[in-house]
Amino acid sequence: MDPNELKILLNKFKSGAIGEDEALERLRHLPFEDIGDAMVDHHRSLRQGFPEVIFGAGKSAGQIERIMASLAARGNNILVTRLDEAKALAVKEAFPAAVWHADARCLTLEQKPAEQRGRGTVLVVSAGTSDLPVAAEALVTLRMMGNDAEHLYDVGVAGIHRLLARREALTAASVLIVVAGMEGALPSVVGGLVDRPVIAVPTSVGYGAAFGGIAALLGMLNSCAAGVTVVNIDNGFGAAVAASKINRE
Repeated sequence: MDPNELKILLNKFKSGAIGEDEALERLRHLPFEDIGDAMVDHHRSLRQGFPEVIFGAGKSAGQIERIMASLAARGNNILVTRLDEAKALAVKEAFPAAVWHADARCLTLEQKPAEQRGRGTVLVVSAGTSDLPVAAEALVTLRMMGNDAEHLYDVGVAGIHRLLARREALTAASVLIVVAGMEGALPSVVGGLVDRPVIAVPTSVGYGAAFGGIAALLGMLNSCAAGVTVVNIDNGFGAAVAASKINRE
């Protein structure tokens, strides 16, 4: 239940269009619902502006389906992150209208148009094609949360002219998410070119000394470009949530 739906319900009760029993039944599972192996947080959209997001890794298809059913029954748009293809296809059998975003490893179910809440465009910039899964996760999340979102892929520092050729896109964005593995240099470069918030996402892409993204993480934390903010390794979702809050009207 989002704030608009709650206002509508309260106004209907106030005007006498619905009775006390019906209003109580509608509110019965606010703020949460116990479905056995999960406590679904129906209050989250009221607190944070978007319903609970399902982290798919480690959950069975059946668990995901039960959580989705609880959220869908209340008219929510649904985002499931970190799904492999087999699990996603199993979930789609229960929810045929759901969309599997293979590149982002995400599944979405849109029951209503996402409310556009952004002040401007969020730009997702990724260093290499190998970083695309994390960048795509950020892009899907941004759009589900009501942002205009665009992307620049494969513009890493190994060919810096590719990035500099897109200066207009960089400076037009209201917030930038910059995704990179290896040594994680790209956010520093972007941060030195723009006067907008830059959220850096280290990825686990790289050879042995990249240590599964730790080298990129440390490089981004030590950025000499002022104001670069860093999220956890491979956390495109978390970067998109932070960017959404910065970009919100």
